[in-house]
Amino acid sequence: MTATAAPTVLTARALLLDMDGTLVNSDAVVERIWRRWADRHGLDGDEVMKVVHGRQGHASMAVLLPDRPMEQNLADNARMLAEETADMDGVVAIPGAPEFLASLRGLPHALVTSADVPLSTARMAAAGLELPGVRVTAESVGASKPDPEGFLKGAAELGVAPAECVVFEDSGAGIAAGKAAGMRVVGVGPRAGLHGPDVVVRDLTQVRVEALEDGTIRLHVG
Repeated sequence: MTATAAPTVLTARALLLDMDGTLVNSDAVVERIWRRWADRHGLDGDEVMKVVHGRQGHASMAVLLPDRPMEQNLADNARMLAEETADMDGVVAIPGAPEFLASLRGLPHALVTSADVPLSTARMAAAGLELPGVRVTAESVGASKPDPEGFLKGAAELGVAPAECVVFEDSGAGIAAGKAAGMRVVGVGPRAGLHGPDVVVRDLTQVRVEALEDGTIRLHVG
């Protein structure tokens, strides 16, 4: 399906929200950390940046260094997560994110992120955003996006069928994960439109949430 930027109305029973690039703009720190990693391994930084968004770090490393043992990737990933958690310079909210999250209070929604608990907690705080009560983080899953496990777990925790969920994502890996979970996907930001979401928005100022009396969430998108 070709993504549309035209005004669209979607209905759902629950929303599943990615963090980086969707609620939080962490591009500056992601670029710093991953370009340093690319330099250490003799890789082209631009090519590395095409891979890393949306995935857990060790999963990105497995794509970029396919012959390297996974134990090394996991150890490297742990070091990089610590670096990222210590670096909040330039981390800000995506436009519209505070208002969007405020409009979801009392409605079924979950954070589904490839970050771990310390990193997701730190980035949401740095951006001044409220953490959803239900969170699926790197520790919660056995497989990184683009595997659908995280979104399916989020839906299960909320008690909502996958087909009744709408995902908000910015990356190719995340959009693929949402689609593989059988969910509709709202793409957020300039990366998203390249990866086939159902609808794409510039940022969250283009999304309005309406709660209906029967528990349905109506999304006015675009």
